[in-house]
Amino acid sequence: MASGESQTPVTLSDRELQIIDLVAAGLTNQEIAVKLEISKRTVDNHISNILTKTQTENRVALVRWALQWGKVCLNDVNCCPLPNQSD
Repeated sequence: MASGESQTPVTLSDRELQIIDLVAAGLTNQEIAVKLEISKRTVDNHISNILTKTQTENRVALVRWALQWGKVCLNDVNCCPLPNQSD
């Protein structure tokens, strides 16, 4: 594992997980802001908090961390089926 990446589980809010998913999808902070209907400054703050919580230094390290901990699914990599909501 690259240095600086957290080796312990981290508690993230639903909004932070949503932002990680959008970062992993390749969106810029401005694009995330538009999609979530929040200000870019709010996205900047969320990303800063997420990087601190996950002990990652940048967006690439964050996506690596998210894949390692099963927080994102990219192109059917690291994916698991969701339970059927009708059950």
